[in-house]
Amino acid sequence: MPINITMPALSPTMEEGNLAKWLVKEGDKVKSGDVIAEIETDKATMEVEAVDEGTVAKIVVPAGTEGVKVNALIAVLAAEGEDVSVAAKGNGAAAAPAAKAPEQAPAAAAAPAPAAAPAPQAAAPAPVATDGKRIFSSPLARRLAKEAGIDLSAIAGSGPYGRVVKKDVEAAVAGGTAKPTAAPPAAAAPAPALAKGMSEDAVLKLFEPGSYELVPHDGMRKTIAKRLQESKQTIPHFYVSLDCELDALLALRAQLNAAAPEKDGKPVYKLSVNDMVIKALALALRDVPDANVSWTDSNMVKHKHADVGVAVSIPGGLITPIVRQAELKSLSAISNEMKDLGKRAKERKLKPEEYQGGTTAVSNMGMMGVKNFAAVVNPPHATILAVGAGEERVVVKNKEMVIANMMTVTLSTDHRCVDGALGAELLAAFKRYIENPMGMLV
Repeated sequence: MPINITMPALSPTMEEGNLAKWLVKEGDKVKSGDVIAEIETDKATMEVEAVDEGTVAKIVVPAGTEGVKVNALIAVLAAEGEDVSVAAKGNGAAAAPAAKAPEQAPAAAAAPAPAAAPAPQAAAPAPVATDGKRIFSSPLARRLAKEAGIDLSAIAGSGPYGRVVKKDVEAAVAGGTAKPTAAPPAAAAPAPALAKGMSEDAVLKLFEPGSYELVPHDGMRKTIAKRLQESKQTIPHFYVSLDCELDALLALRAQLNAAAPEKDGKPVYKLSVNDMVIKALALALRDVPDANVSWTDSNMVKHKHADVGVAVSIPGGLITPIVRQAELKSLSAISNEMKDLGKRAKERKLKPEEYQGGTTAVSNMGMMGVKNFAAVVNPPHATILAVGAGEERVVVKNKEMVIANMMTVTLSTDHRCVDGALGAELLAAFKRYIENPMGMLV
């Protein structure tokens, strides 16, 4: 029987992606684990591996197609010994009607295939638990669970973000711990639509024809717009600002960089002020654990570690790679990790688990000369620290005016879980580490 290859969910939040490139063609033989395609998500390009063996009988969605929905049919495999031409005609699912094919592709290439009964080997659609939440699982795991008649929600996933994979299903079947499949729950009511801005027609009427060009939004820009609009519409923001003196931190940074050992003629690390900001914020969250939280409608999620996201500007948008358990890492480890994450972020080569999640974030515009600003909280975070430029200012010490290097920081908080007093406590702890940076080394 033909085997359907569907658009995989490469992260818990992925709803659609662009099929950037096929690395196989019709007639090629593939085996489990072979890389067959490249998928562009909102912020990364990822490789897709085959989960079954067979011959590529038909490529349903051509390379370059945008907006392919998760679980939409993208190709068909013929199983071993099966007639390829028969498999190509007998696929059992339709391509996503919302997918937008590239202009150079024939119009018929993106047209939905006729609906038919799905083949037994076909990957099942993404299941949902009894509470209506989606169960994150691989296509092969869903097919195996369907064949075994077991409930995926009863299986603990060992993949990224708890993704249920093949070995988890096999272990559940072998151990007899899986529950029979339950009847699907009633569909949840759709979430209220976000408020929309002016229509394109209304905007264009305000400008002279020929005085502008239209640049289509890419997936990253659409995602940024959607998430930040949701944030400002649903999160009651609260802002706390203060000034930090940097002289002691700059002196320690220079001393540590001068003492860095060399390898192949280069220092093994080179600390930046931002590296020390990351560490200071992580230690502050460790000291004020009530601020290291995420809000849900039912519970306060209290995190055991400070996973600090760092906003990185890349062509076309912004991405926030995460330094996990930053409170436990040395400054040199944070510095080298950020250099690697930042490089791969600009190449759009980060894995979803490297930029999704986290417990807080840092947005540093100091290198651009910005004195102060307020950043937008990015759920599931409850806080984000906006860092301004370090600059020489006249300050009063012991009733005398002196010149000191100062930096203004602003903490944005989700007032539902981090109120003003708690935010001020967190920011005071951060200030202590910045102004007494030796505390970050012990």
